[in-house]
Amino acid sequence: MRVEVRPRWPFRLRRRSGMDGLSPVRGGVLHRLLHDHGDGEELPVHVRVAQLSSGNVLIGARCVRREAAERAIGAMRRALGVDLDLRPFHDAHRDDPLIGAAVRAHPTLRPAGRADPFEALAWAITEQLIEYERAAAIQRRIVAALGRRDAASGLRDSPSASVLAGTAPAQLEAFDLTGSRALAMVRAAREVAAGRVELGSADPDVQEAGWRRLRTIPCIGAWTVEILALTGQGRLDQVPAGDLGLIKVVGRLLSGGDPWARAQEHEVREVFARFGPWQGLAATYAMRVGAAAPSALVA
Repeated sequence: MRVEVRPRWPFRLRRRSGMDGLSPVRGGVLHRLLHDHGDGEELPVHVRVAQLSSGNVLIGARCVRREAAERAIGAMRRALGVDLDLRPFHDAHRDDPLIGAAVRAHPTLRPAGRADPFEALAWAITEQLIEYERAAAIQRRIVAALGRRDAASGLRDSPSASVLAGTAPAQLEAFDLTGSRALAMVRAAREVAAGRVELGSADPDVQEAGWRRLRTIPCIGAWTVEILALTGQGRLDQVPAGDLGLIKVVGRLLSGGDPWARAQEHEVREVFARFGPWQGLAATYAMRVGAAAPSALVA
């Protein structure tokens, strides 16, 4: 099936393949293999996304069941943020002293979302306290060894929670994941696979109950859960305050421009609290400002 979507706010489909190898872009078309569990069995769905000259977004999905294709299209729409109405955010913050210039210059910016919330959680664990390039290499190894492959398209999907729940932590360590994080990933996967943590719910109370349970696992702290919320559950009100990029950005801001200054997590939260339900999006813009022109933070 195919769906043509008219975005509610300017949207631009990314043109580069993801570094984890899961979403290659070929000829301007983004490809992604997803798996649907809605009818009690796991079904592969090949999703393709293209942006038309009109600005509309064409999303197609191929699966043996129409309902599974529909759900995969919905998941991809949420991950890409195609349906987000960002006008209230832009109207309120386009002249903000911290992020206003970036808001005006990059109206299509959105947090990088993931169609599978468990994947967002697992990948956040791999990205703890290391540079992204190294984390992406770990992710590619996990996908190659444990991921699901579709022979027809040649695409791969990340491993399911049930697969990682049954994986020995030592095997994950062999992919360059530290021992403590390998154990955390297996424990988190077991919680999800057993249904004790429901990541796919749209109910904030259910989501937040899951976050609290995940936080009881050693090595899963606020940053990991906030990345899950922002990128896997579409919670634009969540700021990953422990992110090193934000700690640097807010440190420079509060110090008057000291490039070596580092903020505390509570200071990061205080800076972004005024953005209310848009805190996560505002933080995404702040990192864009800090990366592109650090001097703008104190101009």
